[in-house]
Amino acid sequence: RRSQHRIEKIDHRLEVVEGFLITFLNLDRVIDIIRYDDDPKAALMAEDWGKKHKRAMTEKDYVPPKPGEGELTDLQAESILNMRLRSLRRLEELELVAERDALMLERAGLADLLDNPSRQWARIGTELEAVRKQFGKDTVLGRRRTTFADAGEVEEVSFEAMIEREPITVICSQMGWIRAMKGHVDLTAEQKFKDGDAAQFAFHAETTDKILLIGANGRFYTLIGVNLPGGRGMGEPVRLMVDLPNDAGIVDLMIWRGGEKLLVASTAGDGFVVTSDEVLAQTKAGKQVMTLGDGVRMALCRRVQGDHVAVVGENRKVLVFPLADLPEMARGKGVRLQRYKDGGLSDAVTFVLARGLSWKDPAGRTRTEPDLGEWLSTRGTAGRMAPRGFPRDNRF
Repeated sequence: RRSQHRIEKIDHRLEVVEGFLITFLNLDRVIDIIRYDDDPKAALMAEDWGKKHKRAMTEKDYVPPKPGEGELTDLQAESILNMRLRSLRRLEELELVAERDALMLERAGLADLLDNPSRQWARIGTELEAVRKQFGKDTVLGRRRTTFADAGEVEEVSFEAMIEREPITVICSQMGWIRAMKGHVDLTAEQKFKDGDAAQFAFHAETTDKILLIGANGRFYTLIGVNLPGGRGMGEPVRLMVDLPNDAGIVDLMIWRGGEKLLVASTAGDGFVVTSDEVLAQTKAGKQVMTLGDGVRMALCRRVQGDHVAVVGENRKVLVFPLADLPEMARGKGVRLQRYKDGGLSDAVTFVLARGLSWKDPAGRTRTEPDLGEWLSTRGTAGRMAPRGFPRDNRF
């Protein structure tokens, strides 16, 4: 292909050189045509260059060529007209003849090469040998400049490591507007909210913390502290950050800690234990952890801190059973925590049996019931009426 391309270039140049030779031999006539003819290109192509021409001293003396086919081609005539005047002094016949002979010799060699496969392979071998001499492994250009080595261990850098660690106070309203105020502000201080709205969650955190949002639809969503809107104004709707349906409320909002265990339960009284590593979500859609039936909502999510579980139903009956009776799952419906004739689960908590069960009374004082024999039973039973002084909202 390269040889064929070169032959085409040679043919093109030979055609131009032949035209230049004619120009050199008939320079005066060429000048007359260019100077006096109305269509120099057509006149050059129509002229009979084999006869002698009389030089025209004036325009009246100029005799145009007779119409017909001359010796020059369109390419040759165009090349002659595009010549610069200073090039005329270089149009020496010997040089043009030498160039023509060299081109014809080269063309003949290329034609023989294309017609003879053995010559083609010989040429390939010669060229490869030339490349080897220039770029061989022992040459300056061919010597290897890089070396082989075992790749070093890649140090994994967590996303949190690239965030500047600063204290923040996370506040989320009942209508789902969330913000992060700089620093750890007083959680009891009054905050501004939209009309009809109030605080639902408020806690101290860091910009590097992952924040778990637990929806009533049984899905867990993950927020990053540094990405929360600033504390100026009312914040932003949390549903712009996660795909939480409008009909699903926020069950809880907490800081994620790796390696922890969480107690999750539904309003139907079913629940199980899940590790915190299983609830992290990587997308706005969240991660489905609890499977819920029709009309059932997720009721709570509590950190596991003890060896027993206490549950209370909407019927004010309390049941205490060992935490070991609950299965540890990554996803599912769970098992029945407490049996109800009417209503459903109100609250649940884990605690250390030896320290007793504690709750806050309506006055805000912490009360502890050390003797829980009356309420200690098998998981899935109905339980007994709550101890005296237990809150009327049926929450620990």
